[in-house]
Amino acid sequence: MDALADLDRRISGCRACPRLVEWREDVARTKRAAFADWTYWGRPVPGFGPADARMLIVGLAPAAHGGNRTGRMFTGDRSGDVLYQALYDIGLASQPTAVTADDGLELYGVRVTSPVHCAPPANKPTPGERDTCRPWLVQELDLLRPTLRSVVVLGAFGWQAALPAFAEAGWSVPRPRPVFGHGARVPLDGLELFGCFHVSQRNTFTGKLTPGMLREVLSTAAEAAGLRGGSGENVAARPPYDD
Repeated sequence: MDALADLDRRISGCRACPRLVEWREDVARTKRAAFADWTYWGRPVPGFGPADARMLIVGLAPAAHGGNRTGRMFTGDRSGDVLYQALYDIGLASQPTAVTADDGLELYGVRVTSPVHCAPPANKPTPGERDTCRPWLVQELDLLRPTLRSVVVLGAFGWQAALPAFAEAGWSVPRPRPVFGHGARVPLDGLELFGCFHVSQRNTFTGKLTPGMLREVLSTAAEAAGLRGGSGENVAARPPYDD
């Protein structure tokens, strides 16, 4: 726990990508009218969830007025509304909403992170920014490795960023590298890797990703990780792991 907490602190102080530093801090100063009374986080957003997680969810990057505002992954934006509702529905989150970093939300056996920790302009990090941020994900994977059993990657960008990170963290990644697809499943040395369309508004508003599709992938990954909740039963008040 101390090692992961230290990693999160170091991530929060990173200033390696000038374009991202300028953007995230400018957004934090100018704000959005609806959040004019907020003090924005305005820094890199670390992962969220327990240090002994058996399941990891990998996104893309924090949203300018979501995680960049609240300081917690997938908190304060529409993508997070969809993701945390689904985790709650299958019993892996204590509540269906994520509004602020101190709203009491707990994840059971699940951690959420991203390959890029700063909010990027137009939600599009450059390949160079992705690669610069990769060592943080490699270190996080290394710390989670003793308990980690499944990973859900949201979207093609996250998939392309995650595979090299897994290789650098010591997993054997097949060559040629597996192609991203919704429902894709790839075994990696005792770890099951799953692909899922991203929970972006573009995907959820158009029906490309429905709540049922998301729950199905998360449930399958939860079962692969040995987590309760894979059946769809809400067990948020119970111990998170199978006996």
